[in-house]
Amino acid sequence: MLASSLLRAILWAQWRSLLNLRSGESRLGRWLGSLVALIWYSLWAAVAVAAAIVLARPSRAELAVILPWGLMSVFFYWQLAPVITASLGAALDLRRLRIYPVPEDHLFLVEILLRLATSFEMPLVLLGALIGLWRNPALSFWWPLIALPLYGCFNLFLAAGLRGLLESWFAHRRVREIAAFLLVLAVGAPQLLLWGGITSLGRGLPWRGPSISWPWVSFGRLACGEFGPQDWVLVALWLTVAVLFGRTQFDRSLRADAVETAPVALPASSKKASGVGTLISRLAPDPLAAILEKELRSLARSPRFRLVFLMGFSFGFLIWAPLTRREGSFTEGYPVLVSVYAVLLLSEVLFWNAFGFDRSAAQFWFVAPAPFRYVLVGKNLAGALLATAEVTVVLAVCRLLGAPLSGLKVLEVYGVALTLCLYLLAGGNLSSLRFPRPVNPEQSWGRASTGRFQMLVLFLYPLLGAPVGLAYLVRYLTGSQTAFFAQLSLAALAGAVFYHASLDYALKMADRRKEEFIQTLLEQGGPVLTR
Repeated sequence: MLASSLLRAILWAQWRSLLNLRSGESRLGRWLGSLVALIWYSLWAAVAVAAAIVLARPSRAELAVILPWGLMSVFFYWQLAPVITASLGAALDLRRLRIYPVPEDHLFLVEILLRLATSFEMPLVLLGALIGLWRNPALSFWWPLIALPLYGCFNLFLAAGLRGLLESWFAHRRVREIAAFLLVLAVGAPQLLLWGGITSLGRGLPWRGPSISWPWVSFGRLACGEFGPQDWVLVALWLTVAVLFGRTQFDRSLRADAVETAPVALPASSKKASGVGTLISRLAPDPLAAILEKELRSLARSPRFRLVFLMGFSFGFLIWAPLTRREGSFTEGYPVLVSVYAVLLLSEVLFWNAFGFDRSAAQFWFVAPAPFRYVLVGKNLAGALLATAEVTVVLAVCRLLGAPLSGLKVLEVYGVALTLCLYLLAGGNLSSLRFPRPVNPEQSWGRASTGRFQMLVLFLYPLLGAPVGLAYLVRYLTGSQTAFFAQLSLAALAGAVFYHASLDYALKMADRRKEEFIQTLLEQGGPVLTR
C-alpha cells in the first residue's frame, strides 16, 4: 500500500512538472502547443491503424519476413528519436529523491514508466500491430499477445539504460559537444544521398533479410508463430541483457554526482578569444572594450555558441549543396545562400536573446558605472564581429570546394551578410529586452528564445530581409550589378537608421521594464531535469 502511494505521488509530481513547463507561456502558446501535440499523435494513431490493416492480411510465411522489418523500425525510433531530437524527456531528477525513503526498485520502476512516456508513439504503433495480428486468421491469438508486449518491455529497459549511459557521457563537455555536432551532421546525411545519387548507392548494397541474431527477428518470428527453440533462447537472452543493462546504468546514474565539474584549463578557443579581446582593448576605449572582451571570452567558452558556429559552415553546406549544384559545379548564389543561412543561425544565440547567457549576472549591467547604451553597443559589436568571422570561414570553405568566388562576389557576400546583420541587431535589441529567457551556455541544445517569440520570428525574418531581397529584385529587373550595389547601399543606410532608432527605443524599454527583465533572467531550474 505504501509503495503504491509513493509511486502515485512521484508520477503525479512528474505530471505537474510537465504542465508547469508551459505555465510561463501565453494562453495562445499553450493552445498552439496542445494543437501541435494533438496533430502529432493523431498522425501516429493513423500509422497504428494502418499497421492494424496491413498486418491482418498476409500469410504466416509473409509475416515472418515483413514483421521483423517493422519491429526494427520501432526499435530504432524508440531508442534514437529522443537522442536525435535532443530530448531524453522532461523528467524529475530522481537523484534528488534519494533523500526520501523511497526504495531504489520503485525509482527504477518510475524511470521505466517515464521512458514509456518519452516515446509514446511506439507503444501506440505496437498496439495497432497487435490488433492487426489478432485479426489475421492465419495466426494464433496467443503468440502476438506474448511477443509484442515482451518486445515493448525489451525496448523500455534498453531505453532506460541508454538514458543513463548518455547522461554519464554527456556530463563531459567535450563529449557533449562532439555528440551534438555529429547528430547535426547525421541529420544532413540525406542531403548527401541526394547530392551523390541514391540509385548509385543502392546498387552496391546487398538487399537481404536481417540476421536471426537481431532481437526484432526473434520477437517477430515469435509473434507470427514461425519460431523454433533458438528464437525462445534469443528472446530470453535479449530480455536479460536489456534488464541488466537498464538496471546497471540506472544505478550508476542514481549514484553519480549531479554537479558537473568545470575543466581547470581554458579551452584553446577561449585563449584565442582572449587574444582578440586584448587587441580590441587597444583599439576601442573603455568601457566598450571591456564589454567586447567579456562577450568574446564568454561566447568562446560556451558549448552552445560553438555548436551553432560550427553548424553555420558545415550543416549549411550540406543542406544547400544539392539545390545549388548544377552539372558538377556550384552556382554563383551558393556562397550567398550559405552565408545568409549561417548569419540567421547565429542570430538565435547572438541577436534575439543577447542577455540569455548572462542570466542572473545581467543585473550587474544596471548597477555598473558604465551607461547601459555601452552594454547594448558592446554586445552588438561582438555579434557583428562573430558573424563576420563566420562569413569569412564560409568563404574560405567555398574556395576549398571550388565554388565561384570573384572579387565582386566576395564583396556581395559581405555586403549582404553585414546589411542583414544591421536589421537583425536592431530587432534583436528590442526582442532581448521584451522577450528575455535565461539560457544555460553549457547545454548544446534547447531553445534560446521563448516559444511566443519563436512564432513571431517566422514573420520577422521575411520583413527584416526584405530590403536585401529588394536589391536582388532590382538586379533581376535591370541586369545591372551597379544598380544592385546601389540598392544594397541604400538598404544598409536604412538599416543604420533603423538600428539607431531601435537602440534609443531599447534603452527606454530597459529603463521601463528593468525589474521584470531581471526577474525573468533570475529564474532557475527546480527538481525537473530537461534533456
